[in-house]
This record gives sequence, C-alpha cells and structure tokens, in this order.
Amino acid sequence: MTMIGSKRLSQLGSAIFSEVADWKREVMNQGVDVIDLGIGSPDLPPSARIIEAFVQAVQDPSHYGYPTSEGSLAFREAVAGWYQHRFGVALNPESEILTLMGSQDGLAHLALSLCDPGDIAIVPDPGYPIYSASLVLAGVESYLLPLRAEHHFLPQLEDIPVDVAAKAKFILLNYPSNPLSAVADRAFFEQLIVYAKKHDLLVVHDLAYSEMAFDGYKPMSILEIEGAKEVAVEFHSLSKSFNMAGCRIAFLTGCADAVNALKTLKSNIDYGVWGAIQAAGIAALEEDMEHDHSVSSVYERRRDVFISAMQEAGWRITPPKATMFIWAAIPKGWTSRQISREMLYRAGVVVIPGDAFGAEGEGFVRIALVQNETRLLEAARRIGDWLQTLE
Repeated sequence: MTMIGSKRLSQLGSAIFSEVADWKREVMNQGVDVIDLGIGSPDLPPSARIIEAFVQAVQDPSHYGYPTSEGSLAFREAVAGWYQHRFGVALNPESEILTLMGSQDGLAHLALSLCDPGDIAIVPDPGYPIYSASLVLAGVESYLLPLRAEHHFLPQLEDIPVDVAAKAKFILLNYPSNPLSAVADRAFFEQLIVYAKKHDLLVVHDLAYSEMAFDGYKPMSILEIEGAKEVAVEFHSLSKSFNMAGCRIAFLTGCADAVNALKTLKSNIDYGVWGAIQAAGIAALEEDMEHDHSVSSVYERRRDVFISAMQEAGWRITPPKATMFIWAAIPKGWTSRQISREMLYRAGVVVIPGDAFGAEGEGFVRIALVQNETRLLEAARRIGDWLQTLE
C-alpha cells in the first residue's frame, strides 16, 4: 500500500530539529558523553507539595471519569487567584480562563478556532515553531514579523504593511521570548494594544516564561494594560515555572470571545486535562502565592556560571534578563547549522541552530540551561577547548 500523507505534513516542524536529533544519535552511538543543551525541558522535579497533591489525587476515584474540556472550576479559580496575586489582573474563571493540555496544545489549535483558510496572521521570526505550524494546520497565511538585535528583538509595528494589518486576524508575540530571551516593557505593550485596536486585531501573547527572570526584573502580563482584555489573550504554562513539563497543563486567559472560540473547538477534540494533574496544578499555584516558589534563582545561577565560563573560553555572550535560554551570536565565518554540528561532533554539546526558529535566526544558536552547574561548566570547557583548536 502506498503511504499517504497530507501536503500540510511536509510544511510542519523544522527539519533542523530532526537533523540535530540524528546528529546526537550518531555521536552517542560512538560512545560520547553528550551534554544536551538543546531542548528546553526542565531537569528538576516539581516541589514536594505538588507531588504530594498529585499522589493524593491519583488515589481519588472521582478523577477517573472524563474531565470537563474547559478544566475544573477549582483549577480556573486558582488561576484567577494567581493572576490577581502575581499581576494584579482580575479574571472571570467562567469566561476568561480555559485550561489546556500545555500551551503548545492551545497554540496549535488557536488559529483553527479564530481563522478561516486564506486568512492572515502575524507571527514572529525568529519564533517558537508551533506559531507558524499552527497556521499551516489551519490553512492560514503567515506574515513573518522580523525581530532583530538592533531593535532589541522587539517588532517594529509601523513597518507592518497596512494591507497586512487590515487583513490579519491576530498578531502573536512572546515576551520573555523563546528562543530570543528578549523582554518587553510596559511602554511596548501599551503601544501594541493601541495598534491592535486601531487595526481590529487580536493580540495573542505567550507568557510561558514570566517566572524565569533575573537581576530583579519582573515580567508583566499584557492584561495589566488598561483595555487589553478587549483585544488580547495570554497563554501561560506550568511546565517551566513549576517543573511540570511532563504533566501537560497550561491555560489561556483574557478576551472572553477568543477564549470561548478555543473552548468550543477543544470541546470537539478532547476531554481536557486529567483531574489529578489539575489538582497538582492547584497546589503549584497556591504554593507560589504563599511562598513565592520561584525557579528564577536556579536559572540565574546557571546563566551566570555558564556565561562567565564561556567568556573565559573566548565567546562573549550578552546575559539574558529572562527565560531558561541563551540566544548567542556565533563567531564570524560560520552558519548556525555548521557551528551547531561541529560543537556536537567535536565537543559533544548539543545546541539548536538559530535558523530552526526562522530565517532571522541565522547567525545565532539557542542554548538551554537545562543541566546542573557542573555539567554547564563542563560544556563550556569542552566548547572552549574546541574553539582553541580553530585558532
């Protein structure tokens, strides 16, 4: 039988990620101790309180029926309480919050719920791959918004063609950013909301890294801006903030009409997040409100240790203010893919080439701080030794 696949499949995902995975397997098969700084999966477990809440919930027979697709009211109320505590934003748990199986779940389906085939959506370049992939799934045309170092990786909204702004259904941005580790201030978000209202655009903001910030910086929610809930929604995830990546739990907040659109679509696709995981999520949010249980200090130490060691090795990197990633400009004479491949084959360290996130990512690599400080120092030492062989 001839295997059949849709044309959409050929447009999904970045071939570079598959390529890097192949490189890693080849190197590991040679017996090399590979230090993987590629995928941004936390290497630490959730807190004891979160685990205990999950253990207790697993033993509750009531959690073994179908959950509700929008998430339990208890979890959504916990989200509302946390948003009020963390950002000073009041949310209606009934209409302005939707529980999701990870933010990627929501991001993958949002365009399907908001757009028709042939519509336009504005997404960042570089950007997290699901941003563009979700548009392919929905048959939506993408306008790639360049994010460049000379503008601190913030979009120049005035450069978006007027006809694109007029036709686009939404604009998607992500601060603190994956992969760029860039941040945005209140003035930018205010400008973005004004722009969205002017052009009748929905703003989709991915805030998955709000709890990973350094040097006293505190990321804000776009919903803090007056009138933002009229034109904006915001994704948040418990994956990185609470080391719950494998649990697959996140939420969408903001504009009730947009939240309801995704809720309607999701009710036809799945039955939502398992109740035991929602119970663990409630514990995570409550613990954070009581004790400010932040992972920031862990990643700030890792950032400092690694960047200092890399500087000693001769590779100067600007320290990021947030996220678990370092977006590093590569030495001249290399492409992103070339240097990533050589670092793996010659030093045994996995990083992701910047062009995996879009054409504007060429000239950079993304390094994930997902190993302990000892392993990060070893990675920097290996890279430094390899760089010396090139001199």
